[in-house]
Amino acid sequence: MKHWLVKSEPFKYSWEQFLKDKKAVWDGVRNYAARNNMRAMKKGDLVFFYHSNEGLNIVGIAKVVKEAYQDPTTDDTAWSVVEIAPFKTLKRPVTLAEIKADKKLEGIELVRLSRLSVAAIKPHEFDRIIELSETK
Repeated sequence: MKHWLVKSEPFKYSWEQFLKDKKAVWDGVRNYAARNNMRAMKKGDLVFFYHSNEGLNIVGIAKVVKEAYQDPTTDDTAWSVVEIAPFKTLKRPVTLAEIKADKKLEGIELVRLSRLSVAAIKPHEFDRIIELSETK
């Protein structure tokens, strides 16, 4: 199993709305690196849900429920989507400031490739963020 992170601006699509919807088609991604990450996602992979621009924190974990297929919002075959469903709300959101300050998270794509909307998360990074969410 691999781990990932997706970003959403809460005023456009929040964790709370995602919980209500019970599933989402992650569409509209127009960056090749992010698209490639989505194409690498497998059913059952875990995905951090990150509130970008407002909040700047990881708030929950989703699960990939359907692997990549053609993005239905465009006829351009270059773009793909995945379907994700809520898995777990974190006990406590983990802020970007905390992530940047944590030596164990040096090199995390969330910081290193900050404009990437769908990023890979290494197993030790995933475990550390879970650990941080359970403290304080």
